[in-house]
Amino acid sequence: MIFFGAFVATLAALVFFAAFGSGSARGAADFAVANRQAGSWPVAGAIMGTLVGGASTIGTAQLAFLYGLSAWWFTLGAGLACLVLALLVAGPLRRAEVETIPQFLQRYYGGRAQAVASGFSALGMFIHIVAQLLAAGALLSSLFGCRPLVSAGMAVLLVAAVTLGGGMRAAGAVGLAKLLLLYLMMAGSGLLAWHLAGGWSGLRTSFAEGSWFSLFGYGVREGVSDLVSMLVGVLSTQIYLQAVFSARSAREASRGAMLSAVLIPPLGLFGIMVGLYMRQAHPEMDSVLALPDFFRLYLPPPLAGIGFATLLFAAVGTAAGLTLGVGTTLQVDLVGRLFRSSDRLRLLRLLTLAVLVAALLLLVANLGSAIMQWSFLSMGLRGATLCFPLLAAVCFGSRVSRRGGALSVFLAPSCVLLAGLAGWTFLPPLYLGLGVSLLALSIGFRPSRA
Repeated sequence: MIFFGAFVATLAALVFFAAFGSGSARGAADFAVANRQAGSWPVAGAIMGTLVGGASTIGTAQLAFLYGLSAWWFTLGAGLACLVLALLVAGPLRRAEVETIPQFLQRYYGGRAQAVASGFSALGMFIHIVAQLLAAGALLSSLFGCRPLVSAGMAVLLVAAVTLGGGMRAAGAVGLAKLLLLYLMMAGSGLLAWHLAGGWSGLRTSFAEGSWFSLFGYGVREGVSDLVSMLVGVLSTQIYLQAVFSARSAREASRGAMLSAVLIPPLGLFGIMVGLYMRQAHPEMDSVLALPDFFRLYLPPPLAGIGFATLLFAAVGTAAGLTLGVGTTLQVDLVGRLFRSSDRLRLLRLLTLAVLVAALLLLVANLGSAIMQWSFLSMGLRGATLCFPLLAAVCFGSRVSRRGGALSVFLAPSCVLLAGLAGWTFLPPLYLGLGVSLLALSIGFRPSRA
């Protein structure tokens, strides 16, 4: 009873703060980019509020249970990706005064490239939203014993409450609140797990054989692949760059990304400590339960309830950020170009709500399993569509080829879709798409200024 009381109270407080804590957005620019008034900490909060979700917590502990230190690749890669964002991309993008990535690409590759890029990237993010709703629904189902569709509906309502009120205006503050709770829970759990495991000597004794303390415990190729996927993913996802667009200056945008680069990797280490201890103490358990069961077995009921609420809100926050990114992309790059509306804020909210309703309809139609099978296409679609065209525009400016960029935006994600639907396994869809993108961009490229 104490556990559920703490769970409900914490979740209610987080949702209330997300919906009303920062006030309702006063206009479309406020909803989409916080009127470009965000400081470095709100920028960092918006980035981490979406980037730090179930994979950074439950997923890291699960992989540590199975493979050890190599579970660090997700959060380490996320930190390195934010470092690249801070040093290379954040400044030029903020100075461009745009709201979406395709809108930035339009300046170099044309309006058709903008429309195609927005369609493919929105589809990639949408697939990921459905996967996040399934994860949040599964956690709710396990806690309350309700049917999967009911729990998925509850997850959609939570995402709507977090997203529709303040939009990007609220995303920074909500992300920081979520990060604070995650740090308290993960740091406390990680240090407790370290103590229970007997410190370094206890872990060395329990894991003397194998490559438990190597970053490449499950293979060099796999580790490098995870790193590349994170780098590409952060640079190709609207909501992370939308946080950059919301900064009050290029300096604040870069500082916000740098804060994210510093704060994300330690969370992974705390999760690894929990995963290794649970492997040491409960080697027979289901690996996916490593972190939830640690909360349940080793924390007092009030703290366990707070921990479960934080894990659920982490998944909800990720889905909310992606939903906001899809809604903004559709409004700015597609619908807004076709239909002029005098009330952009209402249109933004309606499109964002429509994305959530469409996701729920897919779940109701029992297509959840199919979506999970397609989920590997999500990163491929976003990365192949946006990563290299964006980097080329930022690094080379007018030297890029308008025709080559447009071809890249169209051909690369098309190849990803074709490879995924055809079941080709000789090369991951993301790598195939990146290769095609690079080849297309080379067409007409000018090595030096004329």
